[in-house]
Amino acid sequence: MNNDVVLIIAAIVLMLLALIFIPQWRLKRAVRQVIRIFRESNAVGIGSAKSLDELGLRPKGMLEGMFRGRDYKQYALASLMRAEIVIMTKDGDYYLAEDKLLQSGLEKSTSYYR
Repeated sequence: MNNDVVLIIAAIVLMLLALIFIPQWRLKRAVRQVIRIFRESNAVGIGSAKSLDELGLRPKGMLEGMFRGRDYKQYALASLMRAEIVIMTKDGDYYLAEDKLLQSGLEKSTSYYR
């Protein structure tokens, strides 16, 4: 009986840890993916800015989202925009500000995943 209680408590603790750390890990991975998409598309300056459709970052529709699960790239894009690492032009196109990315220190912390 006592071992059962310990196993149940351990399972609950593991589930809580998973609920906390898995979304964080997926967001970090999505940030790296979004940065890679901008670089591979050569959208790294105002002159080479691209639309979300060209970058493949258009938000999924509700129906598609129901069957695919959460798309963390949208959260990553929003985070990068808040940090002014991804900038939207007047025309509604987007580009990666490499200088801001280097200043943020984000590049150093994610460089081993390339």
